[in-house]
Amino acid sequence: MIWRTSIPLLLIAVVLPLRAAEEESVRIAISHTVDGNPLRLDSLRYELASGERYSISRLSYLISEVAFETETGEWVSAGDAVGYFDVSKRLLDFDCQLPEQSYRAMRFSIGLVPETNHSDPAGYPAKHSLNPDHNQLHWTWATGYIFMAVEGRFYDQDKQLNGYVYHFANDVNRVIVNLPIQLMHSNNTLIELVFDLSVLFEFPSAISFISDGNSTHSHEGDIITGKLKQNLPAAFRVQRIKQTISTEEVAPPEPIDMPSEFTPFAFKMSRNFSRPDLPVDNPLIEERVELGEKLFFDTRLSRNNSISCASCHQPEKAFSDSNPQSQGVSDKRTRRHSMPLFNLAWKREFFWDGRVNALRDQVFHPLQHPDEMGSNIEELIVRLSGDPNYSNRFARAFTPGGISREHIGLALESYLLTLVSYHSKFDDAMAGKALLTKEEKRGFELFMTEYEPRSGRYGADCFHCHGGALFTDNQFHNNGLTQGSDKGRGEFTGRESDQYKFSTPSSRNVALTGPYMHDGSMATLDEVIRHYSEGIQLSDTLDPNLAKHPMTGIQLSESDQKAMVSFLETLSDPLYLNN
Repeated sequence: MIWRTSIPLLLIAVVLPLRAAEEESVRIAISHTVDGNPLRLDSLRYELASGERYSISRLSYLISEVAFETETGEWVSAGDAVGYFDVSKRLLDFDCQLPEQSYRAMRFSIGLVPETNHSDPAGYPAKHSLNPDHNQLHWTWATGYIFMAVEGRFYDQDKQLNGYVYHFANDVNRVIVNLPIQLMHSNNTLIELVFDLSVLFEFPSAISFISDGNSTHSHEGDIITGKLKQNLPAAFRVQRIKQTISTEEVAPPEPIDMPSEFTPFAFKMSRNFSRPDLPVDNPLIEERVELGEKLFFDTRLSRNNSISCASCHQPEKAFSDSNPQSQGVSDKRTRRHSMPLFNLAWKREFFWDGRVNALRDQVFHPLQHPDEMGSNIEELIVRLSGDPNYSNRFARAFTPGGISREHIGLALESYLLTLVSYHSKFDDAMAGKALLTKEEKRGFELFMTEYEPRSGRYGADCFHCHGGALFTDNQFHNNGLTQGSDKGRGEFTGRESDQYKFSTPSSRNVALTGPYMHDGSMATLDEVIRHYSEGIQLSDTLDPNLAKHPMTGIQLSESDQKAMVSFLETLSDPLYLNN
């Protein structure tokens, strides 16, 4: 059983400016405050002048066009670097290059010039500031980036905990920030700035979640967008300048136990996908991928030779399970539903709670869990070593070629990384090779449209968590399920703000991967759509994109709910449908 994809990867060269010999590194770091105190995410301690209490759960933005003014009044560009800042990810600085001399001012843009804003998002390398899978700031199937995303919770006029989502974007809203600065020379300099969120919400134009609105997607003439644009230039100030910072780069890890002869694996994906961050120390080669595939389907990996990895991750179910919880060697059921295993090359945190950040480590959790495969790894190594076929396969995949725990993990990781899904009726329609029905088009429209009554938009808001070519943000959200004993990511991190948050599965192949949710509690897509339409349960950690909806839900009509299901069915990959 060989699972492969067939459309070649479109290679797009990203040309970077050469660094001039006389240029030195300047690092711009930004701290974030509210009323002069360090910003604490998910803390309902902040208050507007109007008396509205609020929190901030997300603050992400893009900085570009950094330039410095010399003592003679000439503006010198610091290069084409774009800074991506994200408080929750602790991405709080970026480096640029600048000729060494004295400067009296600096400026930068919140946002991007039109040419960059409307560039192909799939052309940027992994971890690049404009890679959409890295920054989660691209408008998905529309053009352009979100320049700044501010999201959180607030108490409305009825003292109910509500949500707000402010997405500041569009070419006309690019904001230039000018700051006085005394920079005697730029040699390895750290410039520390402060971004004051109380200014962003209050000065010179006060914003009210209640009277102005709790959502903006920067449509023309929007009052919230206008106030954010007015307030942004005053929200930044210079904190201090520090000379001599370390610019030493860490060398990438060396490949682990690479054989002297190997066949590179042709990794293939959609030209619309962002570039994945494949492991440098475990390059994809045919020998390891084929070994990993054999291991994945081998029941000998379980304690009693009764189940394989594929028993709970069935290929015809897009590598998920048709049961709400899977059954292991002890005849006990797993705690959570088996997640589908495709497009993992773009995922960084695994399991529903994200407690593991490498596939090579993730695979050993079900292998060793007594209620799943129940294996003892040392005994498994002895068992596999007694099979000449396996001994030969490991010898071709690794040097030295002995069977070890590390080699098993690297082989399974290699195979899982090649499970890429990107071909469906929807993809054909986007490429002009198929036509969606009227009902499917309506479902797509609902999926990609925000629910923002004050601007006349009544979509389903799905794209916030399931947007982009991957149809997932690979983040963690509380999606309003009835709260039980399983606290999700909160059990792993111990943070109150992570209670009842679970990983967002992709909407690709969703018609194949039921039952749904982390506990498999919803049998059909109809149940899922009804949940988001009218069944959201309020709680302190409910995602702001859901909390901003009315307490009664968005109340999709029966025909619109049916259209949503029809659209989701177009996302099934024939690779699994025709198994």
